[in-house]
Amino acid sequence: MASCQVILEFNAKPDCVEKVREWLKSVLPDTRSFDGCVTLHVIQNQEDPTGIAIIEQWDSRAHYERYLAWRGERGDMEVFGAMMAGPPNIRFFDYFRV
Repeated sequence: MASCQVILEFNAKPDCVEKVREWLKSVLPDTRSFDGCVTLHVIQNQEDPTGIAIIEQWDSRAHYERYLAWRGERGDMEVFGAMMAGPPNIRFFDYFRV
């Protein structure tokens, strides 16, 4: 089974950047301990502080999709979405092995 790199990018509403930071601090321990999560880092754009990306490594895309479904069932995606200026962009990558 090959691991999967996931990049979730979004823009926070300008008045929600600190709220996003605090919310992520509260929910990411559950993400990091979720079955299949290998690593997770949150980064912020230096030129545009509303630009935030979550860089994740999962055992597989299926693991991430199970995690995302769990977040949706809990209502977390609605809370998260209310702080975003628009929909997130989620991309999946395989390691190129060079």
